[in-house]
Amino acid sequence: MSGLCGWIGYGGADDQIQPIIERMTMPLIRFDGSPAQSLIGNRVALALAASNRYAHTYRKEGLFVGLWGYAKFSNTSVELNRLVGREGIAKVIADQWPLKREAVLADLSGEFVCCILNDHLQEAVLAVDRMGTRPLYYQQSQQVLLFGSSADSIVMHPFGVSEVDPQGLYSYVFFHMIPGPDTIYLGQKRLLPGEYLIYRNGRIEVKKYWQVQFKEKEKRPFAELKEEFLALLHSSIRETVEGQKVGTFLSGGTDSSTIAGILSQVSGQPAKTYSIGFEAAGYDEMGYARIAAQHFATQHHEYYVTPEDVVAAIPQIASIFDQPFGNASAIPAFYCAQMAKADGLDKLLGGDGGDELFGGNERYAKQYIFSFYEKLPLVLREKFITPLTLKVPANIVPGIIRKMRSYVEQATVPMPERMETYNLLIRYHPENVFTGEFLASIDAAYPLTLLRKIYYQTHADSLVNRMLASDWKFTLADNDLPKVIKACELAGMNVAFPLLNSEMVDFSAHLEPQLKLKGTKLRYFFKEALRGFLPDEIIAKKKHGFGLPVGIWLQQHKTLQAQAADSLNDLRSRKIVRPDFIDKLLGQHLHEHPSYHGTMVWLLMMMEYWYKQRVSC
Repeated sequence: MSGLCGWIGYGGADDQIQPIIERMTMPLIRFDGSPAQSLIGNRVALALAASNRYAHTYRKEGLFVGLWGYAKFSNTSVELNRLVGREGIAKVIADQWPLKREAVLADLSGEFVCCILNDHLQEAVLAVDRMGTRPLYYQQSQQVLLFGSSADSIVMHPFGVSEVDPQGLYSYVFFHMIPGPDTIYLGQKRLLPGEYLIYRNGRIEVKKYWQVQFKEKEKRPFAELKEEFLALLHSSIRETVEGQKVGTFLSGGTDSSTIAGILSQVSGQPAKTYSIGFEAAGYDEMGYARIAAQHFATQHHEYYVTPEDVVAAIPQIASIFDQPFGNASAIPAFYCAQMAKADGLDKLLGGDGGDELFGGNERYAKQYIFSFYEKLPLVLREKFITPLTLKVPANIVPGIIRKMRSYVEQATVPMPERMETYNLLIRYHPENVFTGEFLASIDAAYPLTLLRKIYYQTHADSLVNRMLASDWKFTLADNDLPKVIKACELAGMNVAFPLLNSEMVDFSAHLEPQLKLKGTKLRYFFKEALRGFLPDEIIAKKKHGFGLPVGIWLQQHKTLQAQAADSLNDLRSRKIVRPDFIDKLLGQHLHEHPSYHGTMVWLLMMMEYWYKQRVSC
């Protein structure tokens, strides 16, 4: 929760500077009221808002260091970790940076944002952890570097820019969030996982201090891998607990069930688990959560989210995110966190990351099947199979031929574009969704350009590892982690992700690709290593999670319908979305296929709610 903010290159009298840093701090503490402290120099300022456990600062002779979150040095750096225990991690970083520079960052693990400011040299260093669990935004304006873990903090500075970037809005509708390094504001950027920024002499350099190195040919006995994996699960969760009152989300999937079981073992008492259900066919997974809760004898808590809950939560969810965010499962995560807060807990554990480390998403198996086509001789594909198959009209052929045509049609699309075959915006066609005026202001090809850039910068030979590394950025850092963190912040609850422990990430990177995806078997190693520990029903179930039945409720619930209609009607005046598309979406599409078209209604509704709370009409 909370965060840090500040600047370098801007000075003035104390009575002028203090109110500015306090304004920048306000977005960080507005929901949880965390204590805030500020450090001010001649032309630097740093504010950190968090409880003592997550706020680490050091100041000496023009040097300012702040670390938000928790971090440690690698297990091989025994002496440094001893120093951390005696002097605090902020001071150790301050002492080590002049000697080792970015090697200090590469030796850190945990979930953190770090800032080093040198008032004398007018140098700044900003960094986020390896998996980007916590965000850090920055903007350069008039030789001043502004930064903050919330985009709203930067906007509060006199030099902060609050002009909305149309490209960010387009990316939002394409991805359902705004992927880094971009943001909703012009000129404002965000550090990517494992990145650090150096600012000196008025210039910004952004570099990687860590990047995954897959060891795809490293073979080890299964029994040895299993032993190490189970030991890592225990040590990661034990380290995360740290004497606090801790519980865990429980969806009934393999990740949350595993954490619930290990948490019970580590704490020596039944884990406190929290689950959300829905009174909607095909969405309620409470049965699996109960199987896990019973199997591990947890202290289980349940809540069934209703359409009325969604109506009440929408303005709050929109307000907690500092840019448009369209993942509707933030709402069930919020109600889960509320239960934990009411139960007196300090922290919740999230199972996020297991699918992306060990190969658990359905699209991995799907793309594996499509990859067979690429292995056919090029001449055979280009001269015969592709042209002959695609000549067949899709709407008049028998089922088996239609499936073959669909397969070839998708298989001929190169990766990573192929993963966006069913992208909602692409299916609608951007020119049918956005106004001509808006489209003239953006680059419609940019989202796919960004996808390709991230996908091909990964040094991996296997398809599954390239997809995993891409998902670490787009699925985790840009989507799932902000969803859970912000939902918990709204409820006043801390959250941690033990499966994203640095040692666990390294372990995953050294697994053979076929242990992650064995043919089309998802998470092969993970499931086999936990067979006998997890209930068989959990191992066999398909992934679901806390998906919200938005479309169904939009079709059935009058108040939610009216809320959506009012929002989309207000959105018309912004000249972003075509009025005829809004009419068709609400008047026809939603009734034809509520679960599919309801997603677009939700995206546009959350965009408008963000506008209402952030930008004057």
